[in-house]
Amino acid sequence: MLAKGAPAAPSSEEEIFSLLDDNGQVKKGARAPEVSDQAALALYRGLVQVRLVDDRMMKLQRQGRLGFYMLSTGEEATHFGGAFPLRATDWVFPSYREPGIAFWRGYTVLEYTNQLFGNAEDPVKGRQMPVHHSAKWLNFVSISSPVGTQIPQAVGMAMAAKSQKKDDVAIVYFGEGATSTGQFHVGMNFAGVFKAPCIFFCRNNGWAISTSMEKQTASKSFAIKALAYGMPGVRVDGNDLLAVIQVVTEATERARRGEGPTFIEAVTYRRGGHSSSDDPSSYRDPAEVTKWEAHDPIERWRRHLASRKLWTQELHDKYTKEINDEIAEALKHAEKVAMPPVESMFDDVFAELTPQLIEQRAELMAMPRAKGGH
Repeated sequence: MLAKGAPAAPSSEEEIFSLLDDNGQVKKGARAPEVSDQAALALYRGLVQVRLVDDRMMKLQRQGRLGFYMLSTGEEATHFGGAFPLRATDWVFPSYREPGIAFWRGYTVLEYTNQLFGNAEDPVKGRQMPVHHSAKWLNFVSISSPVGTQIPQAVGMAMAAKSQKKDDVAIVYFGEGATSTGQFHVGMNFAGVFKAPCIFFCRNNGWAISTSMEKQTASKSFAIKALAYGMPGVRVDGNDLLAVIQVVTEATERARRGEGPTFIEAVTYRRGGHSSSDDPSSYRDPAEVTKWEAHDPIERWRRHLASRKLWTQELHDKYTKEINDEIAEALKHAEKVAMPPVESMFDDVFAELTPQLIEQRAELMAMPRAKGGH
């Protein structure tokens, strides 16, 4: 909920909107959204959870126990700032670096871990690579590896809600690299013309794998691209949780009123590599990372809570233990669960197996089987 009389986010597509300084203090003259003490602490716990989960899972990947992983280190505020203003009936079309949204909506650490292992309890039945989560019961749509494919999909879902006269919205996350794809331009144009209740959330983290932001666009910002499609464009400090909450809240309220889409460019930084398969030291200056560590979103939110006399070391330690225990239990369980039965690959293609699929399944099952599984 926004404070009464709170000014709208800046209309300039070049100015970066923020509410908290690096010490967690609300800037002089700013009117911040109202976040209750309980919600503020829940948000802090969520931020810490993503950081701890990321750290543990990347270590597992380095140990050879996971095949692939992607970190969100330094970008966590974009997850929860986008998730906090949404309703359960709204739809989320994530990229592959927003696990905090799924956690906030109810995705458990065990479900998350099962998906990484692709075991028989994986919510997507072992049919996606790690970190490509999908949770239909949470309106959290499947992540796709091809860049930008989720953008027109989100617009389609937003238009479906509009056609059904619902005031639900869709939010779609993507990196700045996706703005160079055709899917971005098609989705933006369609949403602008037909006033789709869609929020385009561009997570500008500086690098599209090894392509720098400067080589991605000739425009002064990414938010300025919104003008061409007839929608507001807002640049926000993506490491300022309170500011992200405000701009997403305003975008959802605008969409629910039938006023159409909003484009948000959240300026943040990818402190890790693109993925566990990437070595960022080959293309970027390590000093960049050091510079951005000073703007850590979790530390900024911690300082904000301390200024409200909500944060204590004891509370942080309690959260850390709870989360680490949950991760340990999830790993202990997930590593014991068998892989999905190989014949399950034929399930869910159609409501009922066709004669051709039945024949193919029988042929597969007649083939020699390895003793250890597939």
